[in-house]
Amino acid sequence: MTELTIPPDADDSRAKALVQEHVDVGDVVQIWEADRTGSDDPEHEGKVTGLEPGYLELDGQPLEAGSIRYDQIHSLIRLE
Repeated sequence: MTELTIPPDADDSRAKALVQEHVDVGDVVQIWEADRTGSDDPEHEGKVTGLEPGYLELDGQPLEAGSIRYDQIHSLIRLE
């Protein structure tokens, strides 16, 4: 399990670069949009199926149906 926390001052392009350095297509991830408090369930979880220009595609879903914009990601865990 590997965790990435996006700095609060990161803009969309910096957040995208950090995510793309951390995950590859095929990785299974859990994503939180705010600080984790221990037992919180992730807001998003799934298999990375695309590193799209504006968002991280999960499980082949479009942005409106379960994927997430890079600038909304606070922390991301790549499950091993």
